[in-house]
Amino acid sequence: MSQTPPLRPEYEIALQPLTDLPLERELSLAQRLWQQAWLRKSLILMTLALLWEVAARLQGNDLLLPSFLQVAHALVEDLASGELLEKVAISLSVLVKGYLIGILLAFVLTTLAVSSQLGRDLLSTLTAMFNPLPAIALLPVALLWFGLGEGSLIFVLVHSVLWSLALNTYAGFLGVPETQRMVGRNYGLRGLRFVALILVPAALPSILSGLKIGWAFAWRTLVAAELVFGASSGQGGLGWYIFQNRNELYTDKVFAGLAVVILIGLLVESLVFALLERYTVRRWGMQR
Repeated sequence: MSQTPPLRPEYEIALQPLTDLPLERELSLAQRLWQQAWLRKSLILMTLALLWEVAARLQGNDLLLPSFLQVAHALVEDLASGELLEKVAISLSVLVKGYLIGILLAFVLTTLAVSSQLGRDLLSTLTAMFNPLPAIALLPVALLWFGLGEGSLIFVLVHSVLWSLALNTYAGFLGVPETQRMVGRNYGLRGLRFVALILVPAALPSILSGLKIGWAFAWRTLVAAELVFGASSGQGGLGWYIFQNRNELYTDKVFAGLAVVILIGLLVESLVFALLERYTVRRWGMQR
């Protein structure tokens, strides 16, 4: 004979509300301050400056390694005189032009690549050929074609931006889910509208990564190219400033020029790209 299993009586336990416990944990002042990213980064920079000052004093040769305070004095002095600001303005004006042209060409190439098989073959072939080629290696060719002027600098800047941005953008386009592509096609989007309204928003994390990589490549390529232009024509921006002071053995000013290069990179990363990420991919939940 089969036996029915015993049935347990149902019951309900009423839980008492936890009114005596705080709903959120109170953070101390030190913990709240430590949550500020700008404060943590400032502490890192101050630590590096302190280590630099100690190393310079132990080394004891201002010609080889000036102290942090000497470099800061040279930096403030040339900023106050306007010389360094003029060099920065020259460099940034050329950089922005080359950077924007590189972005435009990268967008054209990736749009062709997602639109046709010939475009994909074109992008694949060109990136395989030119992406491994250092931008500064094209400077002699640029001098022959465009002469001593802004055109040669813009040419090498476009090369340094174009291929890394195109590769990152195309990789982002390939990673767009098929569901989103089908939604765009159902709405009748084709060609440029499909790329702008479907692919670009979905691939924005990869595009922003390519923009940051392209910016870094362009910035260091520009400074390196200006060293050659400064030696050739006596003109230029930050690269010429560094080259001229190196020839005159003003090592503190050389380090001041290098510090400006670093500071501009930090400002662009913190103000431009960080804001872009905050108001796009992070707000949309595409990035942690």
